[in-house]
Amino acid sequence: MPRSVPEPDEDRGERSPSELIDERVTQFDDWRGATLARLRDLIREADPEVVEEWKWQKPTNPGVPVWSHDGIICTGETYKAAVKLTFAKGAALEDPSKLFNSSLGGNTRRAIDVHEGEEVDAEAFKELIREAVALNAATVRHKRAR
Repeated sequence: MPRSVPEPDEDRGERSPSELIDERVTQFDDWRGATLARLRDLIREADPEVVEEWKWQKPTNPGVPVWSHDGIICTGETYKAAVKLTFAKGAALEDPSKLFNSSLGGNTRRAIDVHEGEEVDAEAFKELIREAVALNAATVRHKRAR
């Protein structure tokens, strides 16, 4: 099972990030929940050491699922017409399969919007995840070397 950070305080009834992501998946009993669950599975397959986090929760926002390994890999947001995976350093990643189809004009992030009825190329997606993990690891090594 993926690691979760930080550990919940079970005495106060807090849920782990993985439990919150489970809840988000089940909130949508349509294609969006199934799509988010499938992409989450692919992330876990690509990086068994991925850390699941839940960030940016506030009164006006229930929070966002985040997958990290030596830094943020991607976030997963669910909208009416799309499930959006935003890669924190997407602009620096090779994307030979052209999975990125959103936020293409920025200098840092890139996103994949998945709409109802669409399938993501599983192998290409997992390769993109592994590439993001490798980029994060290289960034960490570079910072440590300085």
